Amino acid sequence: MENINKLVGTNIKKYRNKKGWTQEDLALEANLHRAYIGQIERGEKNIGVKNLAKIAKSLNTKIENLVK
Repeated sequence: MENINKLVGTNIKKYRNKKGWTQEDLALEANLHRAYIGQIERGEKNIGVKNLAKIAKSLNTKIENLVK
């Protein structure tokens, strides 16, 4: 399970960086806490489906792009 958390976190960070956003920018767009975004990107947190959907929408991508 740890590997999937790191994979998702890495993909979120990749899409965030493509937009030139900070973690705080993404957090504001997704209506989530900046520290939570950092924990997700480092693979420290299990992300719920609703929050994954919020992040995907904010990054203008599909959920499946963040989990593959």
